[in-house]
Amino acid sequence: MTSAAEARDKRWIALILLCSAQFVVVLDASIVNVALPTIGGALDFTESNLPWVVNAYVLTFGGFLLLGGRLADLLGRRRIFMIGLGLFALASLAGGLATNSGQLIAARAVQGLGGALLSPAALSIVATTFRDGAERNKALGIWGAVAGSGGAAGVLLGGVLTEYLSWKWVFWVNVPICLAAIAVTPGLIAETRDEEETRAFDVAGAVTITAGLSVMVFALVEANEVGWGSTQTILTLAGAALLLASFVAIELRSRAPLVPFSIFRIRTITGANVVGLLVGASLFSMFFFISLYMQQVLGYSAIKAGLSYLPLAVTIILSAGIASQLVTKVGFKPILAAGMACIAAGLIWFSQISVDGTFLGDVLGPSLLAAVGLGFSFVPVTIAAVSGVPDREQGLASGLINTSQQVGGALGLAILAAVSSSVTGNSVDPAVLTEGFQDAFLVGAGFAVIGLIATLLLVRSRDSKAHVELSRDVAVEAE
Repeated sequence: MTSAAEARDKRWIALILLCSAQFVVVLDASIVNVALPTIGGALDFTESNLPWVVNAYVLTFGGFLLLGGRLADLLGRRRIFMIGLGLFALASLAGGLATNSGQLIAARAVQGLGGALLSPAALSIVATTFRDGAERNKALGIWGAVAGSGGAAGVLLGGVLTEYLSWKWVFWVNVPICLAAIAVTPGLIAETRDEEETRAFDVAGAVTITAGLSVMVFALVEANEVGWGSTQTILTLAGAALLLASFVAIELRSRAPLVPFSIFRIRTITGANVVGLLVGASLFSMFFFISLYMQQVLGYSAIKAGLSYLPLAVTIILSAGIASQLVTKVGFKPILAAGMACIAAGLIWFSQISVDGTFLGDVLGPSLLAAVGLGFSFVPVTIAAVSGVPDREQGLASGLINTSQQVGGALGLAILAAVSSSVTGNSVDPAVLTEGFQDAFLVGAGFAVIGLIATLLLVRSRDSKAHVELSRDVAVEAE
């Protein structure tokens, strides 16, 4: 075997490692969903605080992704990837050892920080390892299939672990995976960094954006308890606005900003990130509410609810693989538009769930349609967000699209939880719960429709077609 062939094989083995790490990160955003009722009872969570088991992770993940991408570009992508894995493993261990709600929420926040370091580093390594065009599309298709299926697989694995071991293993399962990844990384991945840039880090920007988003989500989660017109809600929303405005001011004055706003002059990158935010807003909450519906209304056990996600996970993997091939042939815009349309249709279908529903009648069909939408949207939006970006800025571009999706997920879950709670209150009546879930799914469908409109208006057809031409040119060169 030639050294060139060995290098090619090594790249694809490295891709498996990177995808495995990303799988764990995405998995942990959803693996707790099935275990939430058990965790809530074991650690005395209130109904309004329970979403913070998800939000604490997603918010620190989303808030620090941009800093993680910047650190990867400047300090070394492999180094930050390994540090993130180590932090993620330690926080996972602490999460399983938690004895009260505060300890678990804190551990989840640190898990999110670990994910914020390793995830953009992993994606930027993929983007710099594979050439822009058909080869990178194939790599990102595999990335999208693994990462996209992580949400569904998380619910499945969460059900199995909760049923047969303990909710603690929902966290502890990450530890051996992360340690194994740390052990093999140096032999598979070479260190890369941007040698030209000054090593300056916008910590103030990362802290203000994370704090601003956290305060905003807190206001939305608590508003149904204390009232939308209450002093607490008004003051917390005002505080969130002040922190976000401070972030903008810091970025405009920073010598090395976390987010150089000039990048948004590229309309397709702007469009990809807007759509990424709306994909997160519509789909993160879908997993949350389907899990609650199956357990609290249909009476499923944790293991049965988890197994019910198997068709969804398989469909995501298949649709992501198909999407990566189609993007090479017709461009990322039409595939992304089709994906958003499927997500919207699937969530509208979910809004028809009934209190005496069944898996075949109420869950399977919309799950499969939404899964096709996820595969058809996750892959092209990622490709659009990193295509044409120079290697030295891949960490920034990778962090930006990850941030959009995660922040969208956190805000979407907070908004839809508020919508559902406004109907259900503290009721445990299945009929009332179903009505609240229906409203949440319908609002989620609205996010997806806005995402479809944003795709059509903001993602440039010219850039999409140019990507097809580039893929053809690279394929010809390879021959």
